[in-house]
Amino acid sequence: MKPYLKRAWAEVSLPALRKNIETIKKLCSGGTQIMAVVKADGYGHGEEEICRCLAVDCGIRYFAVSNLDEAVSVRKFCPESEILILGYTPPEYAHQIAEYNIIQGIVSTEYAKALVNSGTEKIRCHVKIDTGMGRIGLKHDTPQECADEIKQLCNMEGLSVEGIYTHFSVADSDSPENVAYTDRQEKFILDTYDELCRQGIRLPHVHFMNSAACCYRNNPRSTLARAGIIMYGLHPDISLDIPAELTPVMELKAVISHVKTVQKGDCISYGRTFTADREMKIATVTIGYADGYSRLLSSKGEILVHGKRCRIVGRVCMDQLMIDVTDAEAAAGDIVTLIGREGDDIITADELASIYGTIGYEVVCGISKRVPRIYIE
Repeated sequence: MKPYLKRAWAEVSLPALRKNIETIKKLCSGGTQIMAVVKADGYGHGEEEICRCLAVDCGIRYFAVSNLDEAVSVRKFCPESEILILGYTPPEYAHQIAEYNIIQGIVSTEYAKALVNSGTEKIRCHVKIDTGMGRIGLKHDTPQECADEIKQLCNMEGLSVEGIYTHFSVADSDSPENVAYTDRQEKFILDTYDELCRQGIRLPHVHFMNSAACCYRNNPRSTLARAGIIMYGLHPDISLDIPAELTPVMELKAVISHVKTVQKGDCISYGRTFTADREMKIATVTIGYADGYSRLLSSKGEILVHGKRCRIVGRVCMDQLMIDVTDAEAAAGDIVTLIGREGDDIITADELASIYGTIGYEVVCGISKRVPRIYIE
Protein backbone atom coordinates (compact mmCIF):
# COMPACT_ATOMS: atom_id res chain seq x y z
CA MET A 1 0.00 0.00 0.00
CA LYS A 2 1.24 3.48 -0.87
CA PRO A 3 2.52 5.42 2.15
CA TYR A 4 0.03 8.28 1.76
CA LEU A 5 -2.83 5.81 2.20
CA LYS A 6 -1.73 4.85 5.69
CA ARG A 7 -4.31 7.14 7.29
CA ALA A 8 -7.85 6.69 6.00
CA TRP A 9 -9.06 5.38 2.65
CA ALA A 10 -12.05 3.79 0.95
CA GLU A 11 -11.71 0.54 -0.97
CA VAL A 12 -14.17 0.25 -3.86
CA SER A 13 -14.76 -3.24 -5.22
CA LEU A 14 -15.42 -3.23 -8.96
CA PRO A 15 -16.24 -6.98 -8.95
CA ALA A 16 -18.94 -6.27 -6.36
CA LEU A 17 -20.35 -3.53 -8.58
CA ARG A 18 -20.45 -5.84 -11.59
CA LYS A 19 -22.11 -8.56 -9.53
CA ASN A 20 -24.76 -6.13 -8.27
CA ILE A 21 -25.55 -5.05 -11.82
CA GLU A 22 -26.12 -8.66 -12.85
CA THR A 23 -28.42 -9.10 -9.87
CA ILE A 24 -30.43 -5.98 -10.74
CA LYS A 25 -30.77 -7.13 -14.35
CA LYS A 26 -32.38 -10.32 -13.06
CA LEU A 27 -34.75 -8.32 -10.86
CA CYS A 28 -35.95 -6.34 -13.87
CA SER A 29 -38.13 -7.94 -16.50
CA GLY A 30 -39.21 -7.47 -20.09
CA GLY A 31 -37.38 -4.78 -22.00
CA THR A 32 -36.54 -2.67 -18.96
CA GLN A 33 -32.98 -1.37 -19.12
CA ILE A 34 -30.90 -0.13 -16.22
CA MET A 35 -30.31 3.60 -15.92
CA ALA A 36 -27.37 3.87 -13.53
CA VAL A 37 -27.72 6.75 -11.09
CA VAL A 38 -24.21 8.13 -10.60
CA LYS A 39 -24.96 11.54 -9.11
CA ALA A 40 -22.98 12.84 -6.11
CA ASP A 41 -19.71 11.38 -7.42
CA GLY A 42 -21.25 7.94 -7.86
CA TYR A 43 -22.81 8.10 -4.37
CA GLY A 44 -19.36 8.83 -3.00
CA HIS A 45 -17.69 5.89 -4.74
CA GLY A 46 -15.90 7.96 -7.42
CA GLU A 47 -17.77 8.65 -10.63
CA GLU A 48 -14.94 8.11 -13.14
CA GLU A 49 -14.09 4.52 -12.22
CA ILE A 50 -17.72 3.67 -11.50
CA CYS A 51 -18.90 5.03 -14.86
CA ARG A 52 -16.14 3.36 -16.84
CA CYS A 53 -16.85 0.02 -15.18
CA LEU A 54 -20.59 0.33 -15.80
CA ALA A 55 -20.25 1.37 -19.42
CA VAL A 56 -17.39 -0.90 -20.51
CA ASP A 57 -17.78 -3.97 -18.30
CA CYS A 58 -21.51 -3.98 -17.62
CA GLY A 59 -22.88 -2.65 -20.90
CA ILE A 60 -24.84 0.15 -19.23
CA ARG A 61 -26.02 2.70 -21.77
CA TYR A 62 -28.17 5.03 -19.66
CA PHE A 63 -26.95 7.23 -16.81
CA ALA A 64 -28.71 9.70 -14.51
CA VAL A 65 -27.15 12.68 -12.75
CA SER A 66 -28.43 15.67 -10.80
CA ASN A 67 -26.92 18.63 -12.66
CA LEU A 68 -25.06 19.84 -15.72
CA ASP A 69 -21.58 19.69 -14.18
CA GLU A 70 -22.10 16.01 -13.37
CA ALA A 71 -23.48 15.35 -16.85
CA VAL A 72 -20.49 16.93 -18.58
CA SER A 73 -18.14 14.95 -16.34
CA VAL A 74 -19.88 11.66 -17.09
CA ARG A 75 -19.84 12.46 -20.81
CA LYS A 76 -16.02 12.49 -20.68
CA PHE A 77 -15.97 8.95 -19.31
CA CYS A 78 -18.92 7.63 -21.34
CA PRO A 79 -18.85 9.32 -24.75
CA GLU A 80 -21.51 7.07 -26.30
CA SER A 81 -23.93 6.95 -23.37
CA GLU A 82 -27.31 8.57 -22.82
CA ILE A 83 -27.20 10.95 -19.85
CA LEU A 84 -30.29 12.37 -18.15
CA ILE A 85 -30.16 15.39 -15.84
CA LEU A 86 -32.79 14.76 -13.20
CA GLY A 87 -32.59 18.23 -11.68
CA TYR A 88 -32.50 21.86 -12.75
CA THR A 89 -30.15 23.44 -15.29
CA PRO A 90 -30.24 27.25 -15.59
CA PRO A 91 -31.65 28.14 -19.05
CA GLU A 92 -28.56 30.18 -19.92
CA TYR A 93 -26.65 26.89 -20.12
CA ALA A 94 -29.00 25.35 -22.68
CA HIS A 95 -26.26 25.52 -25.31
CA GLN A 96 -24.11 23.19 -23.20
CA ILE A 97 -26.96 20.71 -22.85
CA ALA A 98 -27.11 20.53 -26.64
CA GLU A 99 -23.34 20.65 -27.13
CA TYR A 100 -22.76 17.61 -24.91
CA ASN A 101 -25.85 15.75 -26.19
CA ILE A 102 -27.43 15.65 -22.73
CA ILE A 103 -31.08 14.86 -21.98
CA GLN A 104 -32.64 17.47 -19.70
CA GLY A 105 -35.50 16.84 -17.29
CA ILE A 106 -38.33 19.28 -18.03
CA VAL A 107 -40.39 20.33 -15.02
CA SER A 108 -42.81 22.86 -16.54
CA THR A 109 -43.84 24.48 -19.79
CA GLU A 110 -42.34 27.77 -18.58
CA TYR A 111 -39.01 26.07 -18.00
CA ALA A 112 -39.13 24.42 -21.44
CA LYS A 113 -39.76 27.79 -23.09
CA ALA A 114 -36.85 29.37 -21.20
CA LEU A 115 -34.50 26.60 -22.35
CA VAL A 116 -35.62 26.85 -25.97
CA ASN A 117 -35.34 30.64 -25.97
CA SER A 118 -31.80 30.46 -24.57
CA GLY A 119 -30.48 27.71 -26.83
CA THR A 120 -29.37 27.61 -30.42
CA GLU A 121 -29.93 23.89 -30.98
CA LYS A 122 -32.74 21.46 -30.23
CA ILE A 123 -32.87 20.34 -26.60
CA ARG A 124 -33.43 16.64 -25.92
CA CYS A 125 -35.60 16.06 -22.88
CA HIS A 126 -37.71 13.79 -20.67
CA VAL A 127 -40.73 15.42 -19.03
CA LYS A 128 -41.03 15.02 -15.26
CA ILE A 129 -44.50 14.43 -13.83
CA ASP A 130 -45.21 15.07 -10.16
CA THR A 131 -47.45 12.15 -9.26
CA GLY A 132 -47.07 12.57 -5.52
CA MET A 133 -43.46 13.32 -4.59
CA GLY A 134 -44.28 17.03 -4.29
CA ARG A 135 -40.87 18.11 -5.49
CA ILE A 136 -40.66 19.06 -9.19
CA GLY A 137 -42.62 18.26 -12.32
CA LEU A 138 -45.91 18.81 -14.11
CA LYS A 139 -48.78 18.72 -11.64
CA HIS A 140 -52.31 17.92 -12.83
CA ASP A 141 -55.46 16.39 -11.39
CA THR A 142 -55.96 13.97 -14.28
CA PRO A 143 -53.79 12.06 -16.77
CA GLN A 144 -55.79 13.72 -19.56
CA GLU A 145 -54.74 17.19 -18.44
CA CYS A 146 -51.15 16.04 -18.02
CA ALA A 147 -51.07 14.48 -21.48
CA ASP A 148 -52.48 17.66 -23.01
CA GLU A 149 -49.61 19.74 -21.60
CA ILE A 150 -47.02 17.17 -22.68
CA LYS A 151 -48.52 17.22 -26.17
CA GLN A 152 -47.92 20.96 -26.29
CA LEU A 153 -44.32 20.38 -25.27
CA CYS A 154 -43.94 17.78 -28.02
CA ASN A 155 -45.07 20.38 -30.54
CA MET A 156 -42.70 23.04 -29.23
CA GLU A 157 -40.05 24.01 -31.77
CA GLY A 158 -36.55 23.52 -30.40
CA LEU A 159 -37.57 20.74 -28.01
CA SER A 160 -37.25 16.99 -28.60
CA VAL A 161 -39.40 15.11 -26.07
CA GLU A 162 -38.18 11.52 -25.75
CA GLY A 163 -39.87 10.32 -22.59
CA ILE A 164 -41.81 10.97 -19.41
CA TYR A 165 -40.88 9.98 -15.87
CA THR A 166 -41.86 10.29 -12.24
CA HIS A 167 -40.36 9.47 -8.86
CA PHE A 168 -41.90 7.25 -6.21
CA SER A 169 -41.81 8.62 -2.68
CA VAL A 170 -42.65 5.52 -0.62
CA ALA A 171 -41.86 2.53 -2.81
CA ASP A 172 -39.50 1.40 -0.05
CA SER A 173 -42.42 0.89 2.35
CA ASP A 174 -44.62 -2.19 2.62
CA SER A 175 -47.41 -0.59 4.67
CA PRO A 176 -50.78 -1.00 2.89
CA GLU A 177 -51.33 2.75 2.83
CA ASN A 178 -47.97 3.44 1.19
CA VAL A 179 -48.32 0.56 -1.26
CA ALA A 180 -51.66 2.04 -2.34
CA TYR A 181 -50.04 5.47 -2.67
CA THR A 182 -47.32 4.09 -4.94
CA ASP A 183 -49.96 2.21 -6.93
CA ARG A 184 -51.68 5.53 -7.61
CA GLN A 185 -48.41 7.17 -8.65
CA GLU A 186 -47.68 4.33 -11.06
CA LYS A 187 -51.20 4.32 -12.49
CA PHE A 188 -51.15 8.08 -13.08
CA ILE A 189 -47.99 8.08 -15.19
CA LEU A 190 -49.01 4.99 -17.16
CA ASP A 191 -52.47 6.45 -17.81
CA THR A 192 -50.78 9.64 -18.99
CA TYR A 193 -48.53 7.67 -21.32
CA ASP A 194 -51.49 5.68 -22.66
CA GLU A 195 -53.43 8.90 -23.26
CA LEU A 196 -50.50 10.28 -25.25
CA CYS A 197 -50.50 7.11 -27.33
CA ARG A 198 -54.23 7.56 -28.01
CA GLN A 199 -53.40 11.02 -29.26
CA GLY A 200 -50.80 9.59 -31.62
CA ILE A 201 -47.73 10.44 -29.53
CA ARG A 202 -45.57 7.38 -28.82
CA LEU A 203 -42.53 8.36 -26.80
CA PRO A 204 -39.56 5.99 -26.56
CA HIS A 205 -39.49 6.10 -22.76
CA VAL A 206 -41.74 6.05 -19.73
CA HIS A 207 -39.91 5.34 -16.49
CA PHE A 208 -40.76 5.32 -12.81
CA MET A 209 -38.81 2.49 -11.20
CA ASN A 210 -36.24 3.55 -8.62
CA SER A 211 -34.07 1.25 -6.50
CA ALA A 212 -36.96 0.34 -4.22
CA ALA A 213 -39.24 -0.43 -7.16
CA CYS A 214 -36.55 -2.65 -8.69
CA CYS A 215 -36.58 -4.70 -5.49
CA TYR A 216 -40.24 -4.75 -4.56
CA ARG A 217 -42.48 -3.82 -7.48
CA ASN A 218 -40.88 -4.50 -10.83
CA ASN A 219 -43.05 -3.41 -13.76
CA PRO A 220 -41.95 -4.26 -17.33
CA ARG A 221 -43.80 -1.21 -18.65
CA SER A 222 -41.07 0.98 -17.19
CA THR A 223 -38.56 1.20 -20.03
CA LEU A 224 -35.81 2.23 -17.62
CA ALA A 225 -35.00 1.24 -14.05
CA ARG A 226 -33.17 4.04 -12.30
CA ALA A 227 -30.92 1.95 -10.08
CA GLY A 228 -29.22 4.04 -7.43
CA ILE A 229 -28.43 2.82 -3.93
CA ILE A 230 -28.88 -0.90 -4.71
CA MET A 231 -26.19 -0.64 -7.38
CA TYR A 232 -23.76 0.15 -4.56
CA GLY A 233 -25.02 -2.76 -2.45
CA LEU A 234 -27.10 -0.86 0.12
CA HIS A 235 -30.78 -1.03 1.12
CA PRO A 236 -33.40 1.47 -0.05
CA ASP A 237 -34.82 0.97 3.45
CA ILE A 238 -32.91 -0.97 6.09
CA SER A 239 -36.17 -2.27 7.61
CA LEU A 240 -36.99 -4.29 4.48
CA ASP A 241 -35.01 -7.27 3.22
CA ILE A 242 -33.82 -7.08 -0.37
CA PRO A 243 -35.15 -10.08 -2.36
CA ALA A 244 -31.72 -10.67 -3.90
CA GLU A 245 -28.11 -10.82 -2.78
CA LEU A 246 -26.33 -7.50 -3.11
CA THR A 247 -22.77 -6.78 -2.01
CA PRO A 248 -21.65 -3.44 -0.53
CA VAL A 249 -19.18 -1.91 -2.96
CA MET A 250 -17.33 0.35 -0.52
CA GLU A 251 -15.24 -0.43 2.54
CA LEU A 252 -13.77 2.27 4.75
CA LYS A 253 -10.40 1.71 6.44
CA ALA A 254 -8.11 3.61 8.78
CA VAL A 255 -5.05 3.03 10.94
CA ILE A 256 -4.30 2.93 14.66
CA SER A 257 -1.78 5.66 15.40
CA HIS A 258 -1.38 5.25 19.15
CA VAL A 259 -2.28 2.82 21.94
CA LYS A 260 -2.23 3.81 25.60
CA THR A 261 -3.45 2.62 28.99
CA VAL A 262 -5.77 4.93 30.93
CA GLN A 263 -6.81 4.67 34.55
CA LYS A 264 -10.21 4.78 36.19
CA GLY A 265 -11.40 8.40 36.23
CA ASP A 266 -9.44 9.47 33.12
CA CYS A 267 -11.44 11.41 30.53
CA ILE A 268 -11.37 10.87 26.78
CA SER A 269 -11.83 13.49 24.03
CA TYR A 270 -13.66 16.81 23.82
CA GLY A 271 -16.31 17.70 26.35
CA ARG A 272 -15.25 14.97 28.80
CA THR A 273 -18.28 12.97 27.69
CA PHE A 274 -16.51 9.68 28.46
CA THR A 275 -14.79 8.82 31.73
CA ALA A 276 -13.05 5.48 32.20
CA ASP A 277 -14.73 3.34 34.87
CA ARG A 278 -11.74 1.01 35.10
CA GLU A 279 -8.24 0.60 33.73
CA MET A 280 -8.62 0.50 29.93
CA LYS A 281 -6.54 0.21 26.80
CA ILE A 282 -7.44 2.99 24.34
CA ALA A 283 -6.41 3.20 20.68
CA THR A 284 -6.47 6.34 18.58
CA VAL A 285 -7.67 5.90 14.97
CA THR A 286 -6.73 8.21 12.11
CA ILE A 287 -10.18 9.24 10.89
CA GLY A 288 -12.75 11.81 11.96
CA TYR A 289 -15.78 13.80 10.97
CA ALA A 290 -13.83 15.81 8.37
CA ASP A 291 -13.38 12.49 6.58
CA GLY A 292 -17.13 11.90 6.68
CA TYR A 293 -17.23 9.63 9.72
CA SER A 294 -20.01 11.34 11.64
CA ARG A 295 -19.58 12.94 15.04
CA LEU A 296 -22.99 11.45 15.84
CA LEU A 297 -21.25 8.08 16.19
CA SER A 298 -19.44 9.35 19.31
CA SER A 299 -19.55 6.68 22.04
CA LYS A 300 -22.01 4.71 19.89
CA GLY A 301 -20.27 3.34 16.81
CA GLU A 302 -18.07 0.26 16.67
CA ILE A 303 -14.97 -0.48 14.61
CA LEU A 304 -13.52 -3.84 13.62
CA VAL A 305 -10.01 -4.47 14.94
CA HIS A 306 -8.67 -7.81 13.72
CA GLY A 307 -12.29 -8.90 13.32
CA LYS A 308 -13.35 -7.87 16.82
CA ARG A 309 -15.82 -5.05 17.45
CA CYS A 310 -14.41 -2.21 19.53
CA ARG A 311 -16.59 0.65 20.78
CA ILE A 312 -15.83 4.31 20.12
CA VAL A 313 -15.25 6.18 23.39
CA GLY A 314 -15.72 9.92 23.69
CA ARG A 315 -16.43 12.33 20.89
CA VAL A 316 -15.29 11.77 17.33
CA CYS A 317 -12.82 14.54 16.51
CA MET A 318 -12.24 16.25 13.19
CA ASP A 319 -9.33 13.97 12.22
CA GLN A 320 -9.17 11.27 14.89
CA LEU A 321 -11.27 9.14 17.22
CA MET A 322 -10.62 6.80 20.12
CA ILE A 323 -11.77 3.22 20.68
CA ASP A 324 -11.73 0.78 23.58
CA VAL A 325 -9.32 -2.05 22.69
CA THR A 326 -9.04 -3.46 26.20
CA ASP A 327 -10.18 -6.89 25.02
CA ALA A 328 -8.54 -6.79 21.60
CA GLU A 329 -5.07 -7.16 20.15
CA ALA A 330 -4.11 -3.71 18.88
CA ALA A 331 -0.92 -1.88 18.05
CA ALA A 332 0.12 1.29 16.27
CA GLY A 333 0.07 0.72 12.51
CA ASP A 334 -2.77 -1.83 12.58
CA ILE A 335 -5.45 -1.36 9.94
CA VAL A 336 -9.04 -1.17 11.22
CA THR A 337 -12.36 -1.40 9.38
CA LEU A 338 -15.05 1.22 9.87
CA ILE A 339 -17.28 0.01 7.02
CA GLY A 340 -16.82 -3.45 5.58
CA ARG A 341 -16.09 -7.05 6.41
CA GLU A 342 -13.27 -8.29 8.61
CA GLY A 343 -13.16 -11.91 9.67
CA ASP A 344 -16.66 -13.21 10.32
CA ASP A 345 -18.17 -9.83 11.09
CA ILE A 346 -19.33 -6.92 8.94
CA ILE A 347 -20.23 -3.29 9.58
CA THR A 348 -22.35 -1.76 6.84
CA ALA A 349 -23.13 1.84 5.98
CA ASP A 350 -26.75 0.94 6.69
CA GLU A 351 -25.78 -0.09 10.24
CA LEU A 352 -24.00 3.20 10.87
CA ALA A 353 -26.98 5.08 9.45
CA SER A 354 -29.36 3.32 11.82
CA ILE A 355 -27.25 4.36 14.83
CA TYR A 356 -27.61 8.08 14.24
CA GLY A 357 -30.91 8.22 12.45
CA THR A 358 -30.17 8.64 8.77
CA ILE A 359 -29.91 6.42 5.68
CA GLY A 360 -27.05 4.54 4.09
CA TYR A 361 -27.13 6.95 1.15
CA GLU A 362 -25.96 9.81 3.37
CA VAL A 363 -23.17 7.75 4.91
CA VAL A 364 -21.46 6.80 1.64
CA CYS A 365 -22.13 10.15 -0.03
CA GLY A 366 -20.64 11.86 3.00
CA ILE A 367 -17.19 10.22 2.81
CA SER A 368 -15.13 13.31 2.06
CA LYS A 369 -12.86 14.03 -0.89
CA ARG A 370 -9.75 13.86 1.26
CA VAL A 371 -10.32 10.12 1.69
CA PRO A 372 -8.65 8.43 -1.31
CA ARG A 373 -10.72 5.88 -3.23
CA ILE A 374 -8.77 2.72 -4.03
CA TYR A 375 -10.28 0.49 -6.71
CA ILE A 376 -10.01 -3.23 -6.10
CA GLU A 377 -10.20 -5.84 -8.86
